[in-house]
Amino acid sequence: MYSYSINPVSVTNAELAMRMILERFFSAKVEVLEQVTECEILDTESLVIEDVYQSQNGNHEAYKRLVQRYEQEIAKTMWRFSRDILTHEELVQDVFVEAYLSLMTYKEQAPFLHWLRKIATRVGYRHWKEMSREHGKKNFTLQEWDNVLLESPEKIDSEKAAEIIHNLLEQLPPRDRLVLTLRFVERCSVEQAAYRTGWSKSMVKVQTIRAKRKLKKMFPKA
Repeated sequence: MYSYSINPVSVTNAELAMRMILERFFSAKVEVLEQVTECEILDTESLVIEDVYQSQNGNHEAYKRLVQRYEQEIAKTMWRFSRDILTHEELVQDVFVEAYLSLMTYKEQAPFLHWLRKIATRVGYRHWKEMSREHGKKNFTLQEWDNVLLESPEKIDSEKAAEIIHNLLEQLPPRDRLVLTLRFVERCSVEQAAYRTGWSKSMVKVQTIRAKRKLKKMFPKA
């Protein structure tokens, strides 16, 4: 699901396939998102803030409650950064360790989960940069992408779509991969992506355009 307008004449097969894959990927998540009401969010946040205060004052049980409350959400976020089970578990742990060490910097200017996701983005981005230095990038060939184009989107389940997107974006440098993941996989607005990355909104927009161009150049026959 693209959040910007597209000129139908300029849409390539690759863009169409990627859009269909993304729509297929997100279709399973719509109902879950709609189940959370604004009142539930506000009630939960008041309990969270109390646990944050207690955690800042050294109450380990309060922080344990925060971890238990948010570990599933953070696990979903970190699955974007690694689909290796052991590495994924380590990344989730790293997020909560870093969050604990940074607790005194939380000032309630954003919901606690948003603050956690900002830390998760930093941890995941750092992991990508380390992996890029150590192992380079994995190959995702034109033949593999051609196979994606030939397959009907109805036959692509959510998990397979996520795997395709993960492999496709893995071809890019970490910075480009990050902005496309936030904007088109997690569907962050420009403002949300800027908050998560610490970049300006202008930088997010420019980086998104550059990353899309790089991705298209990698698949000229698509």
